Amino acid sequence: MPKVSYVEKTIFEREGFKVNFIQNGRNVRDEVDLPYNYNAVYQTKNYSNVTNFKEKLKKQFPGYDFIVYDGDGKKARGNMLLGNLRDTYIKEQ
Repeated sequence: MPKVSYVEKTIFEREGFKVNFIQNGRNVRDEVDLPYNYNAVYQTKNYSNVTNFKEKLKKQFPGYDFIVYDGDGKKARGNMLLGNLRDTYIKEQ
């Protein structure tokens, strides 16, 4: 059974942005076991928004809520497109 930290890392590697698991209004500790890993094969489409992505996660991990962060570490707005969210992680040179 994968740990929360491993699933969050998998989501970051596949989707390109940071997510935290929330339960009962609190951040879930990293060592908590989950029944399975994030199972999306492909990255969620850029035209999908943060709210839709969180609903997708809630279907895979019932009983949890999620916080999605932008590249500056701020909570992403629900109507933000995932393509724009991913762009916040790109560092200008």
